[in-house]
Amino acid sequence: DFTKEEQDEMYVFSTSQKRVSVELVGTNKVRDKLKNFDELSCASVSFMGVSSAGSPEELQGLVPNLRQLDLTGNLISQWQDIFSLCQALPSLEVLDLTNNTMENDFVESPLLKNIRVLVLNNCGVTWELIEKLKVPFACLTDLHLIWNKLNIITTPAGNFVQGFDTLRLLNLEDNHIVSWDEMVKLSYLRSLEQLHLNKNKIKHVRYPSNLPSSGSLGDVAVPAFEKLQVLLLGSNEIEDFPSVDSLNLFPSLMDVRISDNPIADPAKGGAPRFVLVARLGNVKILNGSEVSARERREAEIRYIRLVMGKAESSDPELLKQLHPRFAELKAFHGIEDEKPTSRMSGPQKMASGLISITLKCVGPSMGEKQPLTKKLPPATTVGKLKSLCESFFKLKDIKLRLFLEEEQGCPLPQLLEEETASLVELGIGTGATIIVDEES
Repeated sequence: DFTKEEQDEMYVFSTSQKRVSVELVGTNKVRDKLKNFDELSCASVSFMGVSSAGSPEELQGLVPNLRQLDLTGNLISQWQDIFSLCQALPSLEVLDLTNNTMENDFVESPLLKNIRVLVLNNCGVTWELIEKLKVPFACLTDLHLIWNKLNIITTPAGNFVQGFDTLRLLNLEDNHIVSWDEMVKLSYLRSLEQLHLNKNKIKHVRYPSNLPSSGSLGDVAVPAFEKLQVLLLGSNEIEDFPSVDSLNLFPSLMDVRISDNPIADPAKGGAPRFVLVARLGNVKILNGSEVSARERREAEIRYIRLVMGKAESSDPELLKQLHPRFAELKAFHGIEDEKPTSRMSGPQKMASGLISITLKCVGPSMGEKQPLTKKLPPATTVGKLKSLCESFFKLKDIKLRLFLEEEQGCPLPQLLEEETASLVELGIGTGATIIVDEES
C-alpha cells in the first residue's frame, strides 16, 4: 500500500513542465490477485540470492499450481535441492536454472515426470552430467544447454546417445562444438525435431552414413535423425557446398539456418540466397525466411542458368558431383542445353550469346527516365554494368547501386554488391530486371 506522501510523489512532467499526478488504476485488483499465491502459475526470483528451496511442505502449500519457475542467477548448486523442489511442486513443468553453478554429480534421484522444459544455460554442466539427468528428467521435451563450453558428447556405452525418448528440442548454441561427428551421436534420439547449434565452430556437416540401420530402437530400422525438422547452424565456420548438399539427405528437415557462415556470405566468396534455395530442395524456411513457391521456382531457374553458364566441366559425373540437383532441376523445369548452330558465324554467333535485361532508373536526383532494354554479354561484370548505366542514362558524378528485381514489384530486391561478379555468375539471364539507384 502507498502512503499519502508516496502517492504525492508519483507524477510526471507535462510538455509545459507542470506536474501531472499519476493515478494507478486497478491496483486493488492486481494486489488481490498477487495475494492468491495458490492461483499463481508463473514466478521469477532471478538474481535474488536464493540458495535452497526451503521446506517442501511450506512451498507446496504456498504455490501448489506453479507451472513455470525462473531461478536465473541465484546461488543454487545442489541437485538434491532441485529434486526436492520439483517434488514439492507437482504442477511445475518449466524450470530455468540459468547462471547457477550446478554440481556435476548427485547420489540419488527421484523420477520427475512433471518437468517438461529444463534450462541449464551457463551452469557449467558437462555431458556426463546430462547422461545422469536423463534418469530423473525422463519426460523432458526441451533441454537448453547454451554457454556451457561443451565440445564432446560422452556416452557411457556405444557411440550414440540413448534415452531422452520424449526430447523434441535440444539447444546447444554458443558452445565449443567443432566436429560434426559429435552431433552424429544424437542420430537416434527418437523424438528429436529441433537441434540448435548456432554460434559454434562447426566446419563441415555430413548426413551420417554406414550407421547401424536399427540405431538405438531395437529391431526397428529407422534412418538417422528421422524426425529432425529444424537445424540451426548460423554463425559457424561452414565453407563447403557438400555440407549444404548433405542437408537434402535428412528425411524430415524443413527449416535450416546457415547464415553468418562463409558458404552463405557472398562478400567472402559464399553463395547468394538463390543458390542455397536451389541446392536445398526440401527446405521451406531458410535463414528465418519462408521460401515461397515463386521464390523457389525463380531461384532454381537462375541456378540452372548459372551452372550452364559457368559449368566447370562437361563430364556428367563431375557435374553431378559439383551440382547434385542440376540434372534433376533442369528436367523438372524443362530447360534444354543450348545447341550451337554451325551456320552461325561472326556477328550472328556473337548476338546469339547475348542476354536481354531491362534497366530501371529510380534515383531521386536522376530525373525521370524511361526503362531501357539492352542486350549484354553474360560476362558483363557489375562494375562494368554501372559504367554502362552512366552512359545509357547520361548520369555524371553519381555513385550507383544496382539491384536485381527478383519478381515484379518485389519490395526487397537483391543488392548486387560484388563489382567483379559477372551476370552469369549471379544467375542473371534474359528477362531479368536491374534497378539502378544512387548511393544514399
